[in-house]
Amino acid sequence: MTNPDFSVIIDGLRNNLVVPYLGPGVLFDVKSKLNGMPIPADSDSLILSMNGGKPMAPKLMYEFPRAAMNQELKRGRSFVSQFLDKTYRDSKWTKASFHTWLAAQKPHYIIDINRDTQLQDVYADVKHTLIVGLARITGTDFRFKLYQYDNQNYAEITQEQVDPALPILFKPMGTPKPESNYIASDADYVDYITELMGGFGIPRFLKEYRKGKKYLLIGLPLNRDSERMVMSDISYDADEHRGWFLRKHPTDKERRFAARIGFELIEAECQDFLAAVEENAAAA
Repeated sequence: MTNPDFSVIIDGLRNNLVVPYLGPGVLFDVKSKLNGMPIPADSDSLILSMNGGKPMAPKLMYEFPRAAMNQELKRGRSFVSQFLDKTYRDSKWTKASFHTWLAAQKPHYIIDINRDTQLQDVYADVKHTLIVGLARITGTDFRFKLYQYDNQNYAEITQEQVDPALPILFKPMGTPKPESNYIASDADYVDYITELMGGFGIPRFLKEYRKGKKYLLIGLPLNRDSERMVMSDISYDADEHRGWFLRKHPTDKERRFAARIGFELIEAECQDFLAAVEENAAAA
């Protein structure tokens, strides 16, 4: 196929006018160092992995949060967290080529809805601010934790302690590092989305920084309400042209949703984007 012209998007990423919003598709080439199996990242692969490789009932296979809710009710909330810890903290994976490329562009702000540590790993030698989404907690109105990374360790900080000069990594669905916190089950999503809509899921400094930005939705399906609602709230206050939605085979529902909220559809995927980047670099 002829690669689309991504030069405007790439320039926007480098100039911090475009915010990368990463979905499971950016992990397309990540495999286990133990057995070569692909990392479970999308909804179906996560459900199968959580259920020992076996499909669940069709209504539970609809999306991972629904399946996780079923397992939480049967086995307890800790079961889902332990599964995600084993998958993303305790297993060894190859590096994602997209993350390696992205880190070299040095964007100031990255949103990653995957629960793995690939993004944090490529920023292991860069001081940064980490925002981690939380759900169903008491003692605070906010649904996030803030950490500052000093090239070696994470330290929890307050909103007042954030250094605005540091790159921002936002992991709304959680991460096992520096501590395990995840948005996974239906109950988690209901609480988190409710607080996002109420303004308690985004730190104050980020509400200001995100005004007028465009977004690159890459590797992200928009065929489920949970992903759509989270993305819509996180990208609130965007530019009127909200950005670009990369999707190789979009459904009619995805086309309508993207158009309605201001995203330009590009029928491509992460692999096409990287191929275009390499092609442009070779021609330069």
